[in-house]
Amino acid sequence: MATFFLIIIYLAFISLGLPDSLLGAAWPVMQINLKAPLAAAGFVSMTIAAGTILSSLASGIVIKRLGTGKVTFISCFMTAGTLLGFSLAPSLFWMIVLAVPLGLGAGSVDAALNNYVASHYQAHHMSWLHCFWGVGATIGPIIMARFIAGQNAWRGGYLTISIIQFSLTLLLFFTLPLWKRAENGANCRAASNQVPDIEKDLSPETEKAPKLLQLKGVKPALMAFLFYCGTESTLGLWGGSFLVTIKGLPAATAAEWVSLYYAGITVGRLIAGFVTMKLSNVTLIRMGQIIALAGAVLLLLPLPTFCALGGFILAGLGCAPIYPCMLHETPWRFGSANSQTVMGYQMAVAYTGSTFLPPLLGWIASRATMLILPFFLAAYIIVMLIGSEKVNAFMRAKNQISREKIN
Repeated sequence: MATFFLIIIYLAFISLGLPDSLLGAAWPVMQINLKAPLAAAGFVSMTIAAGTILSSLASGIVIKRLGTGKVTFISCFMTAGTLLGFSLAPSLFWMIVLAVPLGLGAGSVDAALNNYVASHYQAHHMSWLHCFWGVGATIGPIIMARFIAGQNAWRGGYLTISIIQFSLTLLLFFTLPLWKRAENGANCRAASNQVPDIEKDLSPETEKAPKLLQLKGVKPALMAFLFYCGTESTLGLWGGSFLVTIKGLPAATAAEWVSLYYAGITVGRLIAGFVTMKLSNVTLIRMGQIIALAGAVLLLLPLPTFCALGGFILAGLGCAPIYPCMLHETPWRFGSANSQTVMGYQMAVAYTGSTFLPPLLGWIASRATMLILPFFLAAYIIVMLIGSEKVNAFMRAKNQISREKIN
């Protein structure tokens, strides 16, 4: 039963990933069909992320009232309905309107599932959880590319993804009793590899929400989340436009290359799940940032077009371990009692990066050139690396002080 429950959680993350990559893959064709400016994709993406920020901040209250299972079911249902609406939207205005429930449906369930897995499962499960997000994010552009290659029918792509989402929603509905038993402390936790409790001498005391931001290490951790999601979503949203306008690829081919970026994230997280059994989260985060930076550098160099594909895959592989490993570190960094609230903050700030950083690039690119994309990516990754290393320095100092107290 415990294994089946974990599979349901993985499938729920497929539903989170499915819509995340569709807009960027379809936008070169959608822009023409909707008679919208290039930067308009940034506004749609920004609206989605704004809704996610609001629901992330409210996640603690929502999860307490409804429970993780109901929140997951409602989220998947809202996403399926919104994607159906996207397939029928007659104008950019309706795309933006429908982006609101799409964003609201993602935030609470993201925070709930991430905190549950970070608190009760070992690091490899967190990597595999986000690997399944990557499965959804990879399938989306592949399906969309097939429809675009036919008759530029991006609406058919959205309709197909909506049908898949409704199927997952139905599965979640029939498994609601399983969620309830797990939340009431059924034997699922005992059967799984539960993360050990954090030692009291290494954990901050439980703090009220406003004071959590004053804990050492929280602010640079939030900065790392901000620029990680900025990096991932910026390349996902504008990668297709970069390939079409700068590299001269057809829209369908560009969509397939974007899907390979998400495939790099997916495969990388599958591999990272095994590597976490040998290497620490901190080491994997640092390695991922360096690899992602190498991918950005490969994109900005004046190399043949096929090298850009290598840059996309390399960036995806680098991004793979960063997000799940940072999430899994949350209870260890800030205490298990604080983790759900801090997790909500991290989700909100992460989606703030998704909200503002891609539109920022789109706004500048519409006035200059999409050639700036890899330069922005490199800058985002460097700032993320700085924030992450600041947290690592704080943790080393805190652990040293704790050892001195014990001795």
